[in-house]
Amino acid sequence: MSPGFVHAAWHQASSEHFVVYANQSSKHIKRYTQKLERYHAAFGTLVNDNGLVPSPSNRVTVYVVSSDWQVKKLYGKNDSKYVTGFYRGRAGGSMAIVPRVKGTFSGDVSDSEQVLLHEYAHHFMYANNTRVIPRWFGEGFAEFFSTATFERDGSVGLGLPASRRQYELKHSHNIPLEELFDTRLYLQNKKAKRYDNYYGRSWLLYHYLFFSPERQGQLDGYLNRLQKGEPELAAAKASFGSLEALNKELLKYMRRRSLRYIKVPVESLKVAPVSVRKLFAAEAAMMPVIIRSNRGVNREEAMELLPQAREIAARFPNSSVVLGALAEAEVDAGNYVEAIAAADSAIALDPNNIEAQIQKGYAMTSLARDTKDTDKKEAAWKAVRLQFVKANRLEVENPLPLVNFYRSYVLQGVEPTKNSVIGLESALELAPFDKQVRAMVARQQLKDERFVEARATLIPLAYGPHQEVNNAYLALLKLAQERIAAQRPKQDEPEAL
Repeated sequence: MSPGFVHAAWHQASSEHFVVYANQSSKHIKRYTQKLERYHAAFGTLVNDNGLVPSPSNRVTVYVVSSDWQVKKLYGKNDSKYVTGFYRGRAGGSMAIVPRVKGTFSGDVSDSEQVLLHEYAHHFMYANNTRVIPRWFGEGFAEFFSTATFERDGSVGLGLPASRRQYELKHSHNIPLEELFDTRLYLQNKKAKRYDNYYGRSWLLYHYLFFSPERQGQLDGYLNRLQKGEPELAAAKASFGSLEALNKELLKYMRRRSLRYIKVPVESLKVAPVSVRKLFAAEAAMMPVIIRSNRGVNREEAMELLPQAREIAARFPNSSVVLGALAEAEVDAGNYVEAIAAADSAIALDPNNIEAQIQKGYAMTSLARDTKDTDKKEAAWKAVRLQFVKANRLEVENPLPLVNFYRSYVLQGVEPTKNSVIGLESALELAPFDKQVRAMVARQQLKDERFVEARATLIPLAYGPHQEVNNAYLALLKLAQERIAAQRPKQDEPEAL
């Protein structure tokens, strides 16, 4: 078994919006999941919540590992030195990895918990927002909500000072407001190794505009201008006035000894219940493999992980969960026939194992792509689509079968059907935080000459948080805007008789 996973028994906590796996006591994991649900409920009191409960497979899955070191190892990049937790937003598989949790009701949250709250703020924002979100706003919003405090009486505090940004604001390279508001200018001037106060300034600006009585309504006006297509800096100047004056106000605001925050009383929170169960021995044995697979592996990593998955499956041949995880490991390693065999065994034990059904669909897709015979190829693609239809019927609001049903037409090189396009767009509604799904929808909308819809779909891709301005998506966005302008009737032209 991989290091960092040997402690107490593994437990799973399940709620409306989260699934949490931890090698800790049931008491700790339940309290931690309750804290996350309280956080979600508090969000709904301040930010428009669409009220949709995600399907079981589309909840955020949180894996609690033993230490910061284990988090860094799973993060797996050279820049993991300061990583204390991370998140990936994906259709049917959004996940976060954090170190061991205290599981108490103390007001403070750990650094890793704050990272998770920051990322869940992004997740919540994209799931409940249809407007343009500029980069600074997205980060300021997430920092604002990441400083939540959880009181013993059940109340939740939101918008507390971001203490971890204080040093950054005072001592790091200062980002002028012109660069904060102009994403392309900021990235153009950004020095790769220079630590700046972008996050701190974004938090400070959002916090000030949120609470300042003199500037109420300006944030909404700013976002509305961006939604209409105004350039970032122009929209900021039109909405906030003199940036020099705004900067002076921010500096004065930063020097305050205390700042306002919002306390959401317990009676205002509709907190979803949490259930906890101890994992079976087979599930617990496979957890290191499941975590690593869900984190994502390349072919070399998959080949290293596969022997462990096969050894555990040999020990627990009657566990549908274990065999489903083996199917994923086989798919990752490129062993598609073996993956189908493992998936079929898992499905025989539990026909409702949605993960095994989807992994079988992935393996069948790869085999269909490799089929040379024309007649066999057509039959193979029909079988792929029937497999994802079967998975869709098991969990109608799981976005993955919808995405892969559409994708089967694209990979086959034939025109997607109208129903498959409708399904793809439904998948984006279910998982608006998934960039790959959003990109697929945008390209299809452009192909169908639905330029207004394509523009709305592309904007988060071009200016999303945690990413550079994407020139490829900017080019597509510009194309959509040009086509929209070309379709508008000229005001001075008389109507045709």
